[in-house]
Amino acid sequence: MSTADRLEIADLFARLANMLDECRHDDAGDVYTPDVVARSPRGEMHGLDQVTAFLKRSEVPGVRTQHVHGDVLVDLDGDHAKATANQLVCFFRDGEPPHRSSGLRVTCAAVRTPAGWRFGEMTAALAWTREEKC
Repeated sequence: MSTADRLEIADLFARLANMLDECRHDDAGDVYTPDVVARSPRGEMHGLDQVTAFLKRSEVPGVRTQHVHGDVLVDLDGDHAKATANQLVCFFRDGEPPHRSSGLRVTCAAVRTPAGWRFGEMTAALAWTREEKC
């Protein structure tokens, strides 16, 4: 396995987190392929346009997120890879502690594209969620 490929694929998780937390949903093509299939506890999307529209609809005014990925594992096979990570998501309002947090297990298929590695398929499975009293 190429260390550079492994690092670039692991970097996709950080770029995904930053894109989501900064609400830069129009930049989803920097993380996903145009024909991506994404599954989450809230539905299944096919293609970059559906994913981008879903992310924009998911925004809640005044609520921000912080996504953290850990335990990233990458299994490389030429120009394709399987990658998994644990994802922790905290939901908060500026200056306040989180009012909700969730843990998910993310399973991805990544492909090497002319622009670099991108996720072509992603499944985020909810492991737990916790609501905090505000």
